[in-house]
Amino acid sequence: QTGPVAMTSLLTFGALSVIAAPGSPEYIALAALLAIMVGLVRFVLGSMRAGSVVYLMSQPVLMGFTAAAGILIVSSQLPTALGVDAGDGALLEEAWNALIHPSAWDATSVVLAIVTVLAVIGGRRISRVFPGVLLAVAIGIAYSAITDYTGSTVGDVPTGLPPFSLDLPWSRIDNLLIGAVVIALVGFAEPAAISRTFAAQDRERWDPNREFLASGLANVASGVSGGFPVGGSFSRTSVNRLAGARTRWAGTVTGLTVLAFLPVAGVLSPLPRAILGAIVISAVASLVRIDHLVTIFRQSIPQGAVASITFVATLVMSPRIDQAVLLGIGAGIIVHLWRELRTLVMVSAEGTTLTLKPAGVMFFGSSAGLQDALLVELAEHPDATALVLDLSRLGRIDYTGAWSLVDMIERARQAGLHVSVESVPAHARRILSRVMPGDVPALQQGSWDRRPAKGKPT
Repeated sequence: QTGPVAMTSLLTFGALSVIAAPGSPEYIALAALLAIMVGLVRFVLGSMRAGSVVYLMSQPVLMGFTAAAGILIVSSQLPTALGVDAGDGALLEEAWNALIHPSAWDATSVVLAIVTVLAVIGGRRISRVFPGVLLAVAIGIAYSAITDYTGSTVGDVPTGLPPFSLDLPWSRIDNLLIGAVVIALVGFAEPAAISRTFAAQDRERWDPNREFLASGLANVASGVSGGFPVGGSFSRTSVNRLAGARTRWAGTVTGLTVLAFLPVAGVLSPLPRAILGAIVISAVASLVRIDHLVTIFRQSIPQGAVASITFVATLVMSPRIDQAVLLGIGAGIIVHLWRELRTLVMVSAEGTTLTLKPAGVMFFGSSAGLQDALLVELAEHPDATALVLDLSRLGRIDYTGAWSLVDMIERARQAGLHVSVESVPAHARRILSRVMPGDVPALQQGSWDRRPAKGKPT
């Protein structure tokens, strides 16, 4: 089920709030333009069959960002739920000020917020399809009408179809480009997770490219009709599925229902904003899972660091959380490269024969580790006369890595060692056969791999 979702909404706010006043006509026009740009980016990725790019977003980055985004969203709604004027400061600052000044709280707003949270959370415990939000909205409208509520309400709600227009600030595209790309990728993580989850349960195939195309068109439609970037909602999709939805007709029915409601949308005008704030808090509070960050640290300190960097950056750099996401992605790439640069070399000595068994990826950045290991072992075993390179655990090797092996063989020969190569994996045969000396034992014999290849003799 595609529509407004918390994470995409927060990313949108972060991209727009620094270049236009929130709620202003310029802000609204830029939001519509941003939706079109997000849609085009996703549509291009789907058309180029580049859907696998969604998997480049590491889990620690997503978990760190999601937890911080949940805190920011809750913080943005706390003053509203407490009936306090939020002001124009940072989200966390305004939320903190609202919490530490209980004398400024509006008692009615607090009670309405508590009732809403109980209705939403309690409804979930009864059944996932229990209309807790609808019940809270009905209670709020009834209370406002009966008591002539004078607090902050939703106010005028436009009825009828939205205006369709392309009269947008196209000259501001350069200001929105980075935000559009970040929203297109980060915002796609949620619908991708939803799709993979239900596809596995239903034993159906999921195509990320088609999902990109569909989501791209949905965002273009949102922008053309004056909306802002949208995405897939886990909660709405789950409720939709539990209600019996099995095909795309469910989305059509939902859309037609919303259209049928438009003429009477004004009924929402007296709804207290405290109830809206409490609904949002109830919906996103589950995103704040600090325990998940602790678990990552226990399982892997480097990946825990990536999650923590993303988490802290998202909070500190708010509202520019799109830049925080990029920082988290950069940290993830650095950790990956750092790990790949470390070459694990297992060494054994039997008599005068040294055996070196490199494990993992050997590329231009990690090849030096193998040569360093050789120099250390030559110094510790001055009586060695033979060197065996066992490549059975070699994950991958590039051109520079292959030449590094050649250089190591030459160094070993200069030190007076007889060199042989064993158990060359199939994926490394082509490059090594081209660069290694032809007089290296095992190469000239043609016995590249001790493990028989499927259907072929060794």
